This record gives sequence, C-alpha cells and structure tokens, in this order.
Amino acid sequence: MSDQTNADTGNTIKDPSDWTTGEEPATGAQESYLHTLAAEAKEDVPEGLTKAEASRRIDDLQEKTGRGR
Repeated sequence: MSDQTNADTGNTIKDPSDWTTGEEPATGAQESYLHTLAAEAKEDVPEGLTKAEASRRIDDLQEKTGRGR
C-alpha cells in the first residue's frame, strides 16, 4: 500500500507492513488500547503481537466497535 495523507491532520499514514519498526513487539500503549477495544467487542487478543499486527488489529476493532476514525 502506498502512503496516504490524512486529510484531518495533513500527516502521512503508512501501511503497517511498510514500517521499519513493524516487527518489533507491540508497545504498551497499543496493548492497552487493544485490550480495551477487544473487551468492548468481546474478542480475545493474541499474545506476542508485533507493532504492525497490533496496529492492524486495532483498526479492525475500531471499525467493529465504532471507535476511532
């Protein structure tokens, strides 16, 4: 996926698979928000997600729960 510009902020949004740090472990903030969204969606969160995997899962759960974008 190519970079996209977020019209609201003017920031460029990269696909997580293009992140240079995407294979690193998910951050504490990602894990916390992911667990919040998963609880709301009544879904489980797999252990050991990378930053990129966590980001994609957050996007999916935001859509499911109506949060976020």
